[in-house]
Amino acid sequence: MIKSTITNQNINDAIKALKSKKITYTGKNTEIAEKKFEKKFRRYSLLVNSGSSANLLAISLLLNKFRKKRLNVGDEILIPTICWSTSLYPIIQLGLTPKFVDVDSKTLNMSLKDLKLKISKKTKGIFLVHALGNCTDMNELMKIVNKNKIFLIEDTCEALGSKFNKKYLGTFGDVSTFSFFYSHHITSGEGGLITCKTHEDYKILLSLRSHGWSREIDKIKNKKNFQFNSNFKFINLGYNFRITDIQSALLLKQIKNIDLFRKNREQNFKNLNHNIECNSLLKKNLYLPIANKKSNISWFGYAIILNEKISTHRNKLAQYLISNSIEIRPIISGDFTKQPVIKKYLPKYYNSKKFIESKKIDKSGFFITMGSNLYTKKNINKISNLILKYFKKFRIDE
Repeated sequence: MIKSTITNQNINDAIKALKSKKITYTGKNTEIAEKKFEKKFRRYSLLVNSGSSANLLAISLLLNKFRKKRLNVGDEILIPTICWSTSLYPIIQLGLTPKFVDVDSKTLNMSLKDLKLKISKKTKGIFLVHALGNCTDMNELMKIVNKNKIFLIEDTCEALGSKFNKKYLGTFGDVSTFSFFYSHHITSGEGGLITCKTHEDYKILLSLRSHGWSREIDKIKNKKNFQFNSNFKFINLGYNFRITDIQSALLLKQIKNIDLFRKNREQNFKNLNHNIECNSLLKKNLYLPIANKKSNISWFGYAIILNEKISTHRNKLAQYLISNSIEIRPIISGDFTKQPVIKKYLPKYYNSKKFIESKKIDKSGFFITMGSNLYTKKNINKISNLILKYFKKFRIDE
């Protein structure tokens, strides 16, 4: 049922970019797309080659020596246990100290109650992951951030277009990241976006994105004194995280549909939720996701958590849905403290019993992928009927 957001027009635009032979990030499509994102989010915006690269850039920015207020190696960064690998990894890779925070199983997002308990004098930042497009109470979170004078990084890779109190997710933090991978809200196949609040941060990101050179900074400063090596002046440490203009061309005309796709995803969620809640057998055996009343969520997927007494059916139910052409995935990566990599790099957290809500999600949860296209009633009924059929087949709590 997942239908790509790439249209024939998008493909034609990409072909034009290819035929122009200006296929690197310096082509016109990348610049136009970045301006469209800047206008939409009212933040400085740079396209990159993936959401994972955007996350690495975000941490690199906040550690960078050109930044007046910055993180230092060893500083503590709080991150939810339900997260993606490359949300966590940059914290470790760049010498910071991650501290896990449990989530709220109702929203799948960081538990503000546990967050308050985990903040210490060593805490210098929060790496917030908007799980499945949903969010925590952002008003309360920002009070915590401002009170403790700490950085906020928003991983908005699963939440493009979601809003809290009419404000886009990804516009609260010091720096925010997005992904345009094939399965996401809009796509360029691979690709990502990083946004920031200040022009100073923007200039640092321009250099970090491209080798650490000054070329893009000199361009916006409109420097006219040409020197032989002016395009190859390196002023910072950096990476090569640039997107191609072909990818930008694919993406360009999808940007205007971000809000439409949110409405489609909201409606798909509402319709499936209605079907499940209206069935007493399903309702009493499944925990369903909840969004804050102040939010409008561009749902990345529909999360289902089985009641604890039937949690042993999770794998069988997921496999049953997969066998009937319904795409199923763990909720992000499940409880990341259970991943084998944690045993090697963060052994004190490995398979910890402290994260009760995360463990419930990991043991009993999964999500049904959700597309940006509006599902028909037949599509929605197929999903809910298959879940009900499984429950009846195994005589679950009749």
